[in-house]
Amino acid sequence: MAFRRIKHRVGVGSVAPDFALRSQSGAWISPQDFLGRRPVVLFFYPKDDTPGCTKQACAFRDDYGQFGALDAEVLGISSDSVESHRSFAENNDLPFALLSDEGGEVRRLYGVPSTLGLLPGRVTYVIDREGVVKHVFSSQSAVHRHVEEALGALTDIEQEVP
Repeated sequence: MAFRRIKHRVGVGSVAPDFALRSQSGAWISPQDFLGRRPVVLFFYPKDDTPGCTKQACAFRDDYGQFGALDAEVLGISSDSVESHRSFAENNDLPFALLSDEGGEVRRLYGVPSTLGLLPGRVTYVIDREGVVKHVFSSQSAVHRHVEEALGALTDIEQEVP
């Protein structure tokens, strides 16, 4: 079995790499769409309709009003298809875009690690209005903490704005 080493991981202080992926509605979405206007919370998760991923997505949904109050855009990314994302979003009343990274290119671009070399990693990035990564949180099991960490980082960003 061959393993691909990740040579670069996006970290705090990095300029967030740009990309464009299709959402569950079929629209092309890019973090650049929000540059200069609002921060972006980008969360990578392993797979639609699995217990941990459903809990994580629903935690973002349940606190979506708080993200809105902080003027943040929430975007979820997995390698599932647009159709899978559409069903997952509808079944769980998700109010944010889920982006389809079917080939895993964006996951590799960000350097999102795999767990045990098999399971796609679960990592959340908080990106400020200028496109700079301000916070990174990685945990396969602490699914609710991704939301807590993102909200904390967004609060810090708001306090930095003059």
